[in-house]
Amino acid sequence: MAGEGEEVYVAAIDQGTTSTRFIVYDRHAKPVASHQLEFKQHYPDAGWVEHDPMEIIETVKVCMKEAVGKAKDGKYNVVAGLKAIGITNQRETTVMWSKSTGRPLYNAIVWMDARTSPVCRRLESELSGGRTHFVETCGLPISTYFSALKLLWLMENVDAVKDAVKTGDALFGTIDTWLIWNLTGGVAGGQHVTDCSNASRTMLMNLKTLDWDKPTLDVLGVPLEILPKIISNSEKIGVVAKEFPFAGVPISGCLGDQHAAMLGQLCQKGEAKSTYGTGAFILLNTGEEPTQSSHGLLSTIAYKLGPTAPTNYALEGSIAIAGAAVQWLRDSLGIIQSAAEIEKLAETVPDSGGVYFVPAFNGLFAPWWRDDARGICIGITRFTNKGHIARSVLESMCFQVNDVLSSMHKDAGEAGEVKSAEGEFLLRVDGGATVNNLLMQIQADLLGSPVVRPADIETTALGAAYAAGLAAGVWTKEQVFAGLHKENTTAFRPKLDEAHRKKRADSWYKAVSRSFDLADLSL
Repeated sequence: MAGEGEEVYVAAIDQGTTSTRFIVYDRHAKPVASHQLEFKQHYPDAGWVEHDPMEIIETVKVCMKEAVGKAKDGKYNVVAGLKAIGITNQRETTVMWSKSTGRPLYNAIVWMDARTSPVCRRLESELSGGRTHFVETCGLPISTYFSALKLLWLMENVDAVKDAVKTGDALFGTIDTWLIWNLTGGVAGGQHVTDCSNASRTMLMNLKTLDWDKPTLDVLGVPLEILPKIISNSEKIGVVAKEFPFAGVPISGCLGDQHAAMLGQLCQKGEAKSTYGTGAFILLNTGEEPTQSSHGLLSTIAYKLGPTAPTNYALEGSIAIAGAAVQWLRDSLGIIQSAAEIEKLAETVPDSGGVYFVPAFNGLFAPWWRDDARGICIGITRFTNKGHIARSVLESMCFQVNDVLSSMHKDAGEAGEVKSAEGEFLLRVDGGATVNNLLMQIQADLLGSPVVRPADIETTALGAAYAAGLAAGVWTKEQVFAGLHKENTTAFRPKLDEAHRKKRADSWYKAVSRSFDLADLSL
């Protein structure tokens, strides 16, 4: 443990779907400096989404450099006092690159990209277990969402990838792996690793052994030698190379973004959190045994805080489009000029006026798993105005979260959830969209349970910092889970009566059913 008078800092790289951030925390886990950069989204075809991996690395470098400058302005000697860096990242997004040149062999295929639908259909028809063929080992259904399908598409459709795999020059990784390999030296000996939470989203890892599942690799034809080594979420991985700021500082924590948010929210067994970002992700910590879902949820890792630490598992419901629908209102329709404006616009009306919006832009994830669904807006009349549309977009996020929590209650059962002292189920929330008070109130109303928001809503980066600080000896596990900084929380309590809530839910289900089987409209 560091001496009390010494300046001690831990930082986190938070590499998300639309932006990259670098946040520096002090010994009390309070943020003291940060920098954030958005980067370009590439849409080469309907349902396709790509990122440039080189641009992502560049944004990481710039964010690190700019955060140092801001820390200096605030009189924080971060360069001397930084003990460790943690990484958290958008999950499932897939990169293939050349071991010898360090260059990507193709753009990164993003988690929400739907181009692998034909690969999914083919596997479902060929494999004896159909869509759930691998669920027993990896906890995941066959879906466009997961990295293995994106990897198969690259191996089948991109000549540069085919050639590099043949010659042994190809490396596969999710974004964490790409970042770590570059940050620790790249072609000059970068570490080719992934952590167990990111690996659990590839469809290739055995959930019980936390290793690549050989039978799955054989069935899919994925060569083991292109895959990174799987490690825990909290251990020393390597040190930052000289071409980056903070050269020599250990990278000692790594978690996929939703797992990092679970740790940042200090979710222990029976506790759930919902992160509202580009998508929305609800995870319930189920303890040290994986729980199989029979209601459309995923079995996944919560976190493993050290090579010999026990593994905590989770049930997860993933929603593809949450905050992204607000960006669509801003960038594609021009109904709002900034994401922050949606709250004011939605407050111009008392309700959505019977309008329901289902943001199935690339299909629907949990609990429906329909990649043939497409976005719809129904219930429109001459009375409908842009306030109703804005409100229906906010409500769509909350209805989707409800669908997942309803499945979670069924899977985990009453015994699997921790209740408050008043006997209520509490939903912990975080992520950029939670600054919207109206959204949080709508969520509480439609859920019928209190929604609790922490003062620091960026719990994803905080979770990565916790993992790194634990491995570097800055904090103990007891200190972290005691809540290093007990912040003020804001609770939103439901105001809607049960009959009204049920009627709204029934109307939402009707809207969702109308979104199915529309994928061929664009052909």
